[in-house]
Amino acid sequence: MKFCSNCVMPDTKPGIVLDDRGFCNACRTKEIKETIDWTARRKELDAIVDDIKAQNNPFYDCIVAVSGGKDSWYQAAVLAEEYGLKVLCVTLAAHVPTTEGIDNLNEMIKDLNVDHMKITIKPSVFRKIRQKCFLRQGEPNWAEHCAMFSSVVNTALIYDVPLVVWGEDIAFEFGGLQRAESKPSALAINKSDLIKEKTIHDWLDDDISERDIFFYKYPDYQKLQDAGVKSIYLGHFLRWYGRQNYEFVKERGFVGRRAGPLPGNFLDYDNIDEKLCEINIWFKYLKFGFWRATDQTCYDIWNDRMTRDEAVDIVNRLQDEFPGNDLNHFLRFHDITEEQFWETVEKFRNHDLWEKVDDEWKLKYKLEK
Repeated sequence: MKFCSNCVMPDTKPGIVLDDRGFCNACRTKEIKETIDWTARRKELDAIVDDIKAQNNPFYDCIVAVSGGKDSWYQAAVLAEEYGLKVLCVTLAAHVPTTEGIDNLNEMIKDLNVDHMKITIKPSVFRKIRQKCFLRQGEPNWAEHCAMFSSVVNTALIYDVPLVVWGEDIAFEFGGLQRAESKPSALAINKSDLIKEKTIHDWLDDDISERDIFFYKYPDYQKLQDAGVKSIYLGHFLRWYGRQNYEFVKERGFVGRRAGPLPGNFLDYDNIDEKLCEINIWFKYLKFGFWRATDQTCYDIWNDRMTRDEAVDIVNRLQDEFPGNDLNHFLRFHDITEEQFWETVEKFRNHDLWEKVDDEWKLKYKLEK
């Protein structure tokens, strides 16, 4: 396990390759972003918008998937206010929402004055799929990612909406498996790092009917092309920085977590809309030796907001914290016992990275300045 010499990302993250300087993919992305002509990229976005407006769509010009979080609120604001598009906001409902998540979604709708659709997928099916994803893959939120991408794009087909707009391309922005350069089209978002070449059919047994998985099935690419539905990453055209998005929406009513950062977190506004996410992210720590504190501090390093030495101190202080405040919600929702939970934890612990010292699990490799 080696760490980037410029940020604190380890090479255990899938897809990460350190170059001869010791720089990771995302640090190289930062250098690429410095060479991009963002004015030209903005003109490309202008052309897409002009084409959409010329279609004189009877109802909506575009769909934005929203949670009430900082990034989707910012996306919807740019498209509705700056570009004057008729935006339909679509939310995949959180099954165990936080108070802040509910408040922020309501504030976003009032602030932007947009039409909003909430898709609540069948809880019994969702629970079964999440449980399988957790027990078999150690990644329960795969179910959300699959359903979010598929439900939003299917909604575009149903309502004849010509454009679906997502935020950042995670493989380019954060370093990942897919590619080292930014691409405008998000048509193949169902093949992103979050989905890992799986489909909903990988999780179907006799307990789930085909009739219950409409919102988990991504449409055929040819069907989307025939219907004239385009899908783009806004972060390809506009320089993307989550903290600036937060500062933008904070002035418009967005609130961070009122009790302060969650365990293991450096920020108090990141992914705070539901209670089933943190344990999913914590499993990265078991598998790859890093999780929230690394992700959050790296993002500030990449945007010249923090030094590597500062990040090392923060990560070493926070990364051993366990998101236990959400454990009971997690156990109840997935209908599993605490014993099953800890058995699954040990099933996915990477023994190449972990060792027992005085009866406690410790990382073999220490992040140092």
